[in-house]
Amino acid sequence: MCAVNFPEQVTRQIAVRLCAFVALFVAGAANAQQPHTLTGDIREHKSFHSSVLNNDRDLVVYLPPGYEAAKKRRYAVFYMHDGQNLFDGATSFIPGQEWRVDETAEALIAAGKIEPLIIVGIYNTGKDRISEYTPAPDQKYKGGQADLYGRMLVEELKPFIDRTYRTLPGPQHTGLGGSSLGGLVSLYLGLKYPTVFGRLAVVSPSVWFADHHIVRYVEASQSKGKTRIWLDIGTREGANVEDAQRSVSDARLLKETLIKKGWKSGTNLGYFEAEGAEHNERAWAARVERILEFLFPHKRQNAHDTGQYRER
Repeated sequence: MCAVNFPEQVTRQIAVRLCAFVALFVAGAANAQQPHTLTGDIREHKSFHSSVLNNDRDLVVYLPPGYEAAKKRRYAVFYMHDGQNLFDGATSFIPGQEWRVDETAEALIAAGKIEPLIIVGIYNTGKDRISEYTPAPDQKYKGGQADLYGRMLVEELKPFIDRTYRTLPGPQHTGLGGSSLGGLVSLYLGLKYPTVFGRLAVVSPSVWFADHHIVRYVEASQSKGKTRIWLDIGTREGANVEDAQRSVSDARLLKETLIKKGWKSGTNLGYFEAEGAEHNERAWAARVERILEFLFPHKRQNAHDTGQYRER
């Protein structure tokens, strides 16, 4: 059992999940027995070191079909937290249950529904996940080191990816996303670094953390609705009906706060309530198609392979 005392507003389902992430590395041996489910061209970078955080983490990179053949072409990049859960059932938090981001991206690219893109899965470190993914400390739950995590992304990890792969480095081509606390930190860092990240996936965000700090942060933000944001929530993200409704209410509050700051629903703000969806990888996998189509709709490359695109 976890010894952390959670705030009353935290649902039992989410609290158990967050607590279990602290001990994620313990599950590694069990996960190793699961079959690998990787699809497409996947590259791994083991033990990527951060001088900012003084720790190491693995990176897993999905490359789109045709990457090796189109030597002059550059690609948008989607950076995603909790990288061990995105592509492979053998490494996921719940063994065998992953987001299927690779399978979904392959199918959507082949169908011409999204632009070919690079997807970078950034592993969490287990014991530091809560600290790194939260912008402010919670009274009972602590955390609050997202600024350092953001520096790692902007000063170390993104430059490494830009050096290693043929990327389109500008904010209009760079996304950041995750779920739960990963959704929380994606919105926080996206608003903090609008000249770095121009597309955000805020999936089932932990709006409650630190007494709804993220809502106050959005209210005080100088951003004027230029970043493209996907925001969603499941209607069963809780131990009971009351808990689930609280999660939905929090997501709606965040949506309305963004609209007041200049985002336009259906234009640069996509909002979705997934009926019957719980707080887990299976539920998020079912929404990956919507997320990718909203953030990375298909665009046609110009004839000179300069990295400049126009809508089809």
